[in-house]
Amino acid sequence: MGSTSESKEQSARLLVTCLIAGAVVVAGVTLLGAADGLGLGILQWRRKKKKKPVRVYMDGCFDMMHYGHCNALRQARALGDQLVVGVVSDAEIIANKGPPVTPLHERMIMVNAVKWVDEVITDAPYAITEDFMKKLFDEYNIDYIIHGDDPCVLPDGSDAYALAKKAGRYKQIKRTEGVSSTDIVGRMLLCVRERSVSETKSHSSLQRQFSHGHSQKFEDGGSSGSGTRVSHFLPTSRRIVQFSNGKGPGPHARIVYIDGAFDLFHAGHVEILRIARGLGEFLLVGIHNDQTVSDKRGAHRPIMNLHERSLSVLACRYVDEVIIGAPWEVSKDMVTTFNISLVVHGTVAENNDFQKEQDNPYAVPISLDIFKVLDSPLDITTTTIIKRILSNHEAYQKRNERKAESERRYYEGKTFVSGD
Repeated sequence: MGSTSESKEQSARLLVTCLIAGAVVVAGVTLLGAADGLGLGILQWRRKKKKKPVRVYMDGCFDMMHYGHCNALRQARALGDQLVVGVVSDAEIIANKGPPVTPLHERMIMVNAVKWVDEVITDAPYAITEDFMKKLFDEYNIDYIIHGDDPCVLPDGSDAYALAKKAGRYKQIKRTEGVSSTDIVGRMLLCVRERSVSETKSHSSLQRQFSHGHSQKFEDGGSSGSGTRVSHFLPTSRRIVQFSNGKGPGPHARIVYIDGAFDLFHAGHVEILRIARGLGEFLLVGIHNDQTVSDKRGAHRPIMNLHERSLSVLACRYVDEVIIGAPWEVSKDMVTTFNISLVVHGTVAENNDFQKEQDNPYAVPISLDIFKVLDSPLDITTTTIIKRILSNHEAYQKRNERKAESERRYYEGKTFVSGD
């Protein structure tokens, strides 16, 4: 009897111990689960917070878009996760600077094609107003407004980005020295004024002058009277690397090749490159050297030198790689070396008589049945751009003078301290 009672008591104790242990285990699991849940929740919150991209905004006229514009957009994109670009309307440019060389729809094609651009706003105002700045922050979720360290002045001499700076949402990038739209227009105006020299100067001498923005008047210390600065572009391997994609074609990629001068890189170039890229997985672009372009197009070409033209092409999102100083003729060795599957050429070009020439530059790809002529979407060539300027060169010369005067007034009203 005593044994039975003792046994029941031990069983009761064991049951209580198990129940207590079970409760502790359950409680422990519950607490661990809660802790895990809390940790997961914090992690998810952090991820969610981290996911919000930093959106930066940069605007501009992007008239006669060049590698300086592209480098500015590259720098702006590096300050955030997404780059939104505002393209100023034709009317705003006329009111603030003078007539644009390229109309809005062409400028939109150019900006959309830059590999660092994520989104484009059309008809942006020339100056950042209170209303537009609010729209950028509220509707476009912009975190910062970006501009170069060069002055952007309104006709009255005031700073176009004063409000953004006051709001504390302004960031600055370094201007690309050596080129500007004003400078490029100036190079072409030099062509007009110096045409008479062609009879007394050698072909190669003229080619060097105009593709580097030089003229004898400048070399002698004279003034152009147009407010145009002579620029000296110094290419570096670092700049080329910054613009490059940094990756080659896959082992079985269909490589498409297109070549040309790509002088004054314009919307017509962009559109034919877009179509060419759609015909394969890798687009290789050959850019002819200055002497070749000069020999084929005349003493005053190219306007932009080889490295300037190369950077403009490299900045295009449809281009995977460039050959800097590509040969005029596409040889069998070249096709083999670069594993080219298709060679293409547009219907709109400076010279489309290549098939009539004795030495057809595309004779090899034609014989290999890998040559195709593409319908060019836009009837624009480098000559088209030059004619636009030359037909209204007085207006553009006044525009250059106006810009130089605005910058002078801006600097006169600015106090500089050490470290600015």
